Amino acid sequence: MAFIIEVKMVVGIVGASGLIGSELANAFIELGVQVVRISRTKREVVDQEWRVLDQRCLEGLDVVINLAGEPIGQRWSEGNREKFYESRVGVTQCLHRWILALPLHKRPSVWLNTSAVGIYGDRGGEELDELSSLGEGYLAELCADWENAANAEPISGCKVLKPRIGIVLDSDADAWLKMKRPFLYGVGGKLGTGKQWFPWVHLQDVVGALVFLSLSSHPEGVYNIVAPEPVTNTYFTKALGRALSRPAVCAVPAFVLGLILGDFSQALLASQRVIPNKLEALGFKWEYRTLEAALIELCDH
Repeated sequence: MAFIIEVKMVVGIVGASGLIGSELANAFIELGVQVVRISRTKREVVDQEWRVLDQRCLEGLDVVINLAGEPIGQRWSEGNREKFYESRVGVTQCLHRWILALPLHKRPSVWLNTSAVGIYGDRGGEELDELSSLGEGYLAELCADWENAANAEPISGCKVLKPRIGIVLDSDADAWLKMKRPFLYGVGGKLGTGKQWFPWVHLQDVVGALVFLSLSSHPEGVYNIVAPEPVTNTYFTKALGRALSRPAVCAVPAFVLGLILGDFSQALLASQRVIPNKLEALGFKWEYRTLEAALIELCDH
């Protein structure tokens, strides 16, 4: 990331304790940007500025990035669905209201309100860029409400960008750990038919894209943050097996996933061939364009 910060900037990260948030904070600090970490619970860490998520947390910020959200990789029980909604839509509604309450000259100039590519639903082999229509189903509707909460009313003086993030791969990412574990025991393989498209992205490219969108003058609106070369689930599992020197022959039928994971299995079996057209057009440089390059880095850990 080649950025030159010519003026003092203050970036606030909501959800800074999560995987993406903590790496993003470090990336900004390396660039000489002041970081304010914002959490729903009170935290005190040496050499870090933390604020509790309330109306005062946005004071003095030039950029605010909202990454908050209860992990979706668990059973979609009624209680968990309430947590999913409140931690995404509820938090975004609060941020929108608090930014509007600030005097015009004290508002952040940029607000990145992240959501997920789950907003496109299950779309088979259709290529999905930022102009594609939204999908159907629980996760798509949750993501749509999440995004719409940031645009409930126009905010003068604050540009709203909506990054849609794919399935994040990192040595500490929950998705990576869950996918890798069966292969280490020699029972890895495709999920369902394996024909579904898998919208993966390496953590370092998520961080790089969020920094890129925060520090440059780009139009507001939607940005897909996924690797530019999507693959099918079958391709992914075979590549992962090769990278780990393990077989990829034990397919998991859809009904078994449903028994184990409940409704969450829908997200794993959904096909989303998402393309990051806008980032590509703006000249964003990917560190991990191909799955093979990402797996080599991940397996080195």
